[in-house]
Amino acid sequence: MPRSIEIHRDGSSRPVTREWVPEVPVALEFNGLAYAVMMATPSDLEDFVRGFALTEGLARYVGEIGEIALTQTDMGHIARTNIAGLKAEQLAERVRTRVAESSCGLCGIENLEALARPLPQVPAHQPPPPAAIFAAVAQIESLQQLNRRTGAAHGAAFARPDGTIVLLREDVGRHNAIDKLVGALAAGGHEIADGFVISTARCSFEIVEKAVRAGGTCLVTVSLPTSMAAERAKAAGLSLICLARKDSYLEVLR
Repeated sequence: MPRSIEIHRDGSSRPVTREWVPEVPVALEFNGLAYAVMMATPSDLEDFVRGFALTEGLARYVGEIGEIALTQTDMGHIARTNIAGLKAEQLAERVRTRVAESSCGLCGIENLEALARPLPQVPAHQPPPPAAIFAAVAQIESLQQLNRRTGAAHGAAFARPDGTIVLLREDVGRHNAIDKLVGALAAGGHEIADGFVISTARCSFEIVEKAVRAGGTCLVTVSLPTSMAAERAKAAGLSLICLARKDSYLEVLR
């Protein structure tokens, strides 16, 4: 593990050994075409690929995603898979509009137009009862093993209606953690609408969009949402619970 020096206000210092959160390039290839290079934590990569394909709209359901081949190189990881029903020209057009994208996920007029399109409507539902939300929030910190060691990993979890967390994934990227969770749920045959999603990351519009596109009905976050996140959640009918703590939370009215 790397060593560093901890410096205190009183002028004292001491050597410490810390574990850094892993971050490596992961190249995603679909149907033989290079699609994107993401900076990610190299764990649960098959879940990541499945979830990414689903939340990007490349695959409609997990059964369309073929076997995933993972290769580790000196420069990073390569993940390859085929998606049934995805036309070559459709994939090539998506690649073209992603070429200049930043880590924020938006660039150019094509993406501005795409952002203006409405999200799918969330099915009619009731948000989880307060007891379930408090129970889930109380569990998530102890389940985040990578974050406990590094202090730098985002978490995304799925909880049953009673608040019991059944799946959790971590990553250096907040979007990646959601994708890993979505992929794991799909591979395990879980219906995301049968519970709720919890994110320990900043509630930006991308987190809302991924939750909706994955079929979720309720998103719980530890932070306040951005204005666009709140607007997109309301327009789609997503229950958005934010600033979630062990003793209080804020529900954004739909």
